[in-house]
Amino acid sequence: MTLRNGLVSLCEGGANMDDSVYRLLRREFMDDPTVSHLVPAFVRTTQDKAAMWAFLKGHSGQWEPRRKYVREQFMPLIDRLERSPAPADAIVTDALQRFDAEGITDAWNKALSRREADPAGAITAARTLLETVCKHLLEDTDGNATYGPSDDLPKLYRQASELLNIAPSQHSEDAFKRILGSAASIVEGLGTLRNKVGDAHASGGRPVKPAPRHAALAVNMAGSMALFLIETANAKGIDV
Repeated sequence: MTLRNGLVSLCEGGANMDDSVYRLLRREFMDDPTVSHLVPAFVRTTQDKAAMWAFLKGHSGQWEPRRKYVREQFMPLIDRLERSPAPADAIVTDALQRFDAEGITDAWNKALSRREADPAGAITAARTLLETVCKHLLEDTDGNATYGPSDDLPKLYRQASELLNIAPSQHSEDAFKRILGSAASIVEGLGTLRNKVGDAHASGGRPVKPAPRHAALAVNMAGSMALFLIETANAKGIDV
């Protein structure tokens, strides 16, 4: 609201919008992968107050059209911020950052930021996240891979689950077998979903377009499974 109201004031030629504040708030939102895609385009492309004032004057010679434009452009971002974030987002983000493996945090951030604006891209990033976690778990202490270059996500997960002793076949208790079997089914389903509606393959004559809710489901499942794998490895003292 501080950023939006400051720009509304600037629409009137006001001096209330300090350049350093504008730069700070702009960078704060653009560095947040969960909302960066909702930052108005004119803010993303305008680095300082002087350039912003030049843009607003060029947009309209009158105050009111400028103010209306700024308010409308900020509505998606404000609407998103007013909604409570999913608790799992923060939990998974913290765990992946502590895991600190190359490519994993980047894939998770992409998955989060694309859920609404680019559902197909979010689904692809969700699969990439799980693939990357499994590959890191399957690399020995010298960084040598114990998986094949063409191994797909279900196979990578099977190998990782056996390494961590969480494969259904490694347990005799029925409840554990069911839960771990369901986890494997989730991973297989993510792989299938990405092949059908992700953005990594060319679409056919009648492409299926995923909705944001489908992307949210895929990203949340991938994040939960990645968290499960990492926490299991930590609990077993496996150096990852």
